[in-house]
Amino acid sequence: MSLSSVEPLPPASQGRSSEVPGPSSVLLRSATRDGAPVYGYRRVPGVPPVGVVRMGARHAGLGVVQPRPHAHDFLVLVYVERGGGRLRLDDREWQAEAGDVLLVAPGEVVTFLEPDLHTSDGWSVYFPPDVMQPGDRGSFLSWRAHPLLFPFVRGVAGGAQRLHVPPGQRAAFGEHITALEREVRERRDGCSEAAIAHLTLLLVAVSRLAAGSADLVLRDEPLLAAVFDAIEAGFRAPLGLAEVATRVGLTPGHLTTVVRRRTGRTVQQWITERRMVEARRLLAETDLTVEAVGARVGYRDPGYFARRFRAAHGVPPLEWRRAGRAR
Repeated sequence: MSLSSVEPLPPASQGRSSEVPGPSSVLLRSATRDGAPVYGYRRVPGVPPVGVVRMGARHAGLGVVQPRPHAHDFLVLVYVERGGGRLRLDDREWQAEAGDVLLVAPGEVVTFLEPDLHTSDGWSVYFPPDVMQPGDRGSFLSWRAHPLLFPFVRGVAGGAQRLHVPPGQRAAFGEHITALEREVRERRDGCSEAAIAHLTLLLVAVSRLAAGSADLVLRDEPLLAAVFDAIEAGFRAPLGLAEVATRVGLTPGHLTTVVRRRTGRTVQQWITERRMVEARRLLAETDLTVEAVGARVGYRDPGYFARRFRAAHGVPPLEWRRAGRAR
């Protein structure tokens, strides 16, 4: 799961580089408080800011290091195609199986256990957190919006999740990764733009998996879990900071501080995002009027709903719907 460099790198302040073939430059640079080495992402000019490595015993020596405890300062997505194995992420042990997707945020200490996951057939995709920062309105919208994924999205230590790809979706999911790997490996003109496009499709697929995984909970974040539960239960009706604060037993000011510090967004922004996700679904999948859609997502004033939607998407709701149906 950890990856090494494509070129010899100078020694870091507390570590040294390893030299195994790989599409991007990753440097062993320091150690965690537990003594585990930390692999840091180092960009290489002309190489897309994302790496893809094939896992499995038959692919040994193609970039996966020995299965010792380690951490990363970048994001890692692991997809298990066949086989499985056990691993520990900080203090949690997981048995990964075929179809599982593991999302590992920076700072998580990864330890492979017997049987080793890194010998299973699959893929490891890795990239620095800033690759996913939005440059345009709506960029990575569904990926960034899902509260279960925000630790991974924002590069927050302590964020990890396991999702599962249903059998009928695995071929398409794997195609996203193989297309991404091909762009990174071949490095043709426009490879960086193409790689980011394929990464976007992959992350959207992950967000859809998360949206269908009702059994997931936020790790070690009971307050945030309660906040998102309150938003989920109440976003279809008038709902604001005060109501959410009452439900979780905190003052509005304290709740605002905690949620902004942990997620980078305010409670009201999360309420709006949840409403917009549902509004997009209703606009795409039903023939409800715009006024009815707004009412179903908590906006009693159609004009206010239209303004909020336009602020988030750049176009009014009806234009958004027509554009989708014109294809």
